[in-house]
Amino acid sequence: MIRTIQHPRSIIDRKDVTARLDDLAAQGLSKVKRRPGVLALFKEAYQAGYDEVRRRFDAKGIGTEAVHEQTYLVDQLVRLAFDFAVHWEFPEAVKNGAAQMSIVAVGGYGRGELSPHSDIDLLFLMPAKPAPQAEQIVQFILYLLWDIGLKVGHSTRSVEECLRQAKADMTVRTALLEARYIWGDQILSETLRKRFRAEIVAGTGPAFVEAKLAERDERHAKLGEARYVLEPNIKDGKGGLRDLHTLYWIAKYLYVINEVEELVGLGVLSADAANRFAKAQTFLWTLRAHLHYISGRLEDRLTFDRQPEIAARMGYTNHGGASGVERFMKHYFLIAKDVGDLTRIFCALLEDSHKRKPKLRWPALLRLKKVEGFRVENGRLDIENEGELVHDPVKMIRLFSTALSMDLDIHPRALSLVTQNLRRIDNKVRQDPEANRLFLDMLTSRKDPEAALRHMNEAGVLGRLIPDFGRVVAQMQFDMYHVYTVDEHTIQAVGILHRLEQGLLQDAMPVTTEAIATIQSRRALYLAVFLHDIAKGRGGDHSQLGAEVAMKLGPRLGLTLEETETTAWLVRYHLLFSNTAFRRDIDDPATIAKFVGEVQSPERLRLLLVLTIADIRAVGPNVWNSWKGGLLRDLYMRALDVMSGGIGVERREARVLAAQSALRACLEAEHWSEADIDAHLARGYPSYWVSFDTKAHLQHAHLIRQAETAKAPLTLDWRLDKARGVTEVTLYAADHPGLFSRIAGAMALSNASIVDAKIITMTNGMALDSFLIEDATGDGFESSARRAKLASAIEQALSGRLRLARELEKRRDQLRSRTKMFTVAPRVLIHDQASAAHTVIEVNGRDRVGLLYDLTSAMTKLNLQIASAHISTYGERAVDVFYVKDVFGLKIENDRKKRDIRAALTEALDEKSDSRGMTLGAAQ
Repeated sequence: MIRTIQHPRSIIDRKDVTARLDDLAAQGLSKVKRRPGVLALFKEAYQAGYDEVRRRFDAKGIGTEAVHEQTYLVDQLVRLAFDFAVHWEFPEAVKNGAAQMSIVAVGGYGRGELSPHSDIDLLFLMPAKPAPQAEQIVQFILYLLWDIGLKVGHSTRSVEECLRQAKADMTVRTALLEARYIWGDQILSETLRKRFRAEIVAGTGPAFVEAKLAERDERHAKLGEARYVLEPNIKDGKGGLRDLHTLYWIAKYLYVINEVEELVGLGVLSADAANRFAKAQTFLWTLRAHLHYISGRLEDRLTFDRQPEIAARMGYTNHGGASGVERFMKHYFLIAKDVGDLTRIFCALLEDSHKRKPKLRWPALLRLKKVEGFRVENGRLDIENEGELVHDPVKMIRLFSTALSMDLDIHPRALSLVTQNLRRIDNKVRQDPEANRLFLDMLTSRKDPEAALRHMNEAGVLGRLIPDFGRVVAQMQFDMYHVYTVDEHTIQAVGILHRLEQGLLQDAMPVTTEAIATIQSRRALYLAVFLHDIAKGRGGDHSQLGAEVAMKLGPRLGLTLEETETTAWLVRYHLLFSNTAFRRDIDDPATIAKFVGEVQSPERLRLLLVLTIADIRAVGPNVWNSWKGGLLRDLYMRALDVMSGGIGVERREARVLAAQSALRACLEAEHWSEADIDAHLARGYPSYWVSFDTKAHLQHAHLIRQAETAKAPLTLDWRLDKARGVTEVTLYAADHPGLFSRIAGAMALSNASIVDAKIITMTNGMALDSFLIEDATGDGFESSARRAKLASAIEQALSGRLRLARELEKRRDQLRSRTKMFTVAPRVLIHDQASAAHTVIEVNGRDRVGLLYDLTSAMTKLNLQIASAHISTYGERAVDVFYVKDVFGLKIENDRKKRDIRAALTEALDEKSDSRGMTLGAAQ
């Protein structure tokens, strides 16, 4: 419904435009010759009106006014187009009946909610037998509106056709529900309205409600059930405008209202709920208007590159350790939560008697009237007496616990009462042993703790019971790695932990499933997963601060001292497993020794593995891949091997001899001569023999023999590792400074991402380098065509025919991405103790095409020898780790040399970074 427009003629003066159109028509020009002038007048009127609406919006920033003013502008243009068509283009239309039509707005335009670049939906309502010229009038109006630049959808139907289609198609029915008369024959429009209400709506309320709720569920499933995705669709996403529309449609269908606040007088909605609806709607309208104006087109996805500008436009500034964009997005997510609360409670009240069947399936339980002090009504758990929560606020916790244990839904009336009594969950309740026992039982339930936690969170109970959790509700991190808010990520991680324990992920994760089956500290593990990110956003090391929270919360929840300490340790070191697996060379004995020294026990190792996997898999749908899983599995097995007294504790010399003996046996079985075997074994330094397994050693032996026989300057071998989703490329060529850099550049130009690399120089001066690569989608290079293209690029790069720097710069210009919004603070760390034989250099910076080439080129100029590289990407942040030696094959000891390395690599990171983005801390 369109509100009163302030100073409407400043937007468009229909009388003035009509007079100018009449003057033009009176010149006696033919229709063809005067059309450009007519179109110019319409364009001028529209642009002037559009500019005025935007000027008002820029000045006041009120979305409610903007959508109504935009609707008013288009209404006047439609009326002008119809009047000009009837009076000047087809003057005989009034006499022959062609003008007998009603122009009706439907959809969002019908509601009077037209955002700056929204589509315009028109219904041309005709009599049963329209005059032939009526179609020409419709076409004139449409072409005029299209030529102005408006996106107009339309239908031409009679009243009977509208009713017939509304019976068969729920989308048509919903559109007609919002029908609003604009111009023309008002009797036709009124006839449709009355007959629609009498013949379509009457008696079909339950079916409509069910259809709209099913439509909502399908939409949520399509876009993702999570409300807290960090690049939300503000219209169709969960908690967006479409959820408010669903509430409005159902209310209008059942209660014949025009505004949601009318439900207050009908006793359906409280005044507070109606006020929350209005505030949410205004916020979302305002946000959508900003999004449309900035984009210059219809756009409903709030992407990272739009968020900072809109945050600034809406007045959000840096405050309390949070950036303006993070404060803006937190407000958005809280609004989305409000929308969810409103639509869930309202829709559930309406559907209660006819829509959903009870979750319970057991006939005996269906007959129950009471469970644990609650009333069971139609399969839903309800609170008997409104005053119960006042005298026994712990019952709010018991409500969710009972629903989980009995597999029952919670009645919307109960949820509404909980919302009204949240303030009663105070320190007394938080210290109540029963309340804490109930929560811990839910968290560690063998059923579905994720569902219980999400319901508690959406009702506001979880943040009240655990105030530290309340601090991370709706908290986002402005980066491209994290997909969900902290609270949503945490709840999903608990759900993944539950599925791992139930064996539901056994096919994908057999080692982890086996590990979780043998853990002893089950309660500590679940609480650690729940608390691992609890201290994010506090301006310090969230792992350390989270461990402090765990030490306080554990005893309150009833954990033993041992369980509490285990929980705190897991929270404190929850990044240790992934940081070691992804950023260190796990073939280096020093890496394993340090990791085992920090973990100390097999029980902690298993707990940390499970927590790490739940954490990573809950970051987002495309973050986990088989390569990461393989690294974590390898580190777990090696560490467990050392803890169990296996080969990991053997002396290096023994491992070298064992590796050579194993390969010798394989080569003898293939009938290699003794001389050829001895010659090949002499090619590898000790570090080579302990860095690969026998299968790889045998593969290398075949590759080297092939290269030596053919006397080829470059030989490549390809192995697809489907288990890890990568392709291993092994290269044998003459070693020279900058070899790694050239290969990295060639791979970047071929859209191959290096995830791991081992750089080996043999005793004969040849390089035997192995690279694990994947494409942008996280898959290996399977097709022969792609491999041939990559091989050609490598050959051209090594021969100098491919000018890498120039070609990479071209590629960067072509592939400028949304990472330009982010500037990751560059950081170069040099570790002396991480490896016994190498200096470890860790580089953090904003990812870009050819970054690895730039970094390795800088290392080449510094005369550094790269032994291995470990490449990780977290959204826009690249974390690359290199194991290096100096030109003499020694660790980097000189402080001046270290300063030069830091300076050169920092320059490589900064060289082409976009300085206009937001700075992010380098800590993960």
